Amino acid sequence: MLWLYLQAPFATFRTFSAGSFRPTAPFLTPSACYGLLLNLAGIEMRRDDGKSAMTLIGSDLPCAELAIGALQMPDRHSVYQQLHNYPVGSSGKAHAPACRGSKYNIAPARRAFLSGLSACIGLRGNDALAAAVVDGLEGRGPSRYGLPFLGDNSFLPDRIEPLPAARAARWLVPMGTDEPMSMEAEPMRLTVRIDRADMSRTESRLFMFASAVTEAVPASAWTAVGYD
Repeated sequence: MLWLYLQAPFATFRTFSAGSFRPTAPFLTPSACYGLLLNLAGIEMRRDDGKSAMTLIGSDLPCAELAIGALQMPDRHSVYQQLHNYPVGSSGKAHAPACRGSKYNIAPARRAFLSGLSACIGLRGNDALAAAVVDGLEGRGPSRYGLPFLGDNSFLPDRIEPLPAARAARWLVPMGTDEPMSMEAEPMRLTVRIDRADMSRTESRLFMFASAVTEAVPASAWTAVGYD
């Protein structure tokens, strides 16, 4: 069993979408939490098969159960930015020479993000992964690709540190359980497993925050993650 405290000034957890508005999930998703833990443990999550246009999710990644609780609710914001891309088809190709190899389709987009993320994370069911995460935090683990970040490589955490036990938090629980839920809390569709090659195989579930702040983790708050 491993408990972690996570604090970050900014974060974003993109849902699968396209267009001029790029939303974010309202809180840390199980899939993003899992990816963060693999990064800390020095486990590469992606693989290149040499054929696909994108990197794929690796196979035989460690399985475990995660519990995620909010120590405080993050605020939501949005900012306008320029999106640079290569458009599909022939649209905009007249601009290509002037851009000298850079992405020549430029359009404004509104991107949502969170501020003031503070979470308690529980990991159980895989002692080897828990030990690898601790080794990574203490600088004893293998070298890893890049820094840990929260949905955008410019959104880095302030603190990630082990805890002796769970902190009092509002825990994420799936809808439809017997756990009391706040009538004011909005349902959240959060991703649990990602398939980068086939979006229809990405797994997401409806979650809500439990109604009360508790140190005891509700049984339904534990979510299985991993790719066996």
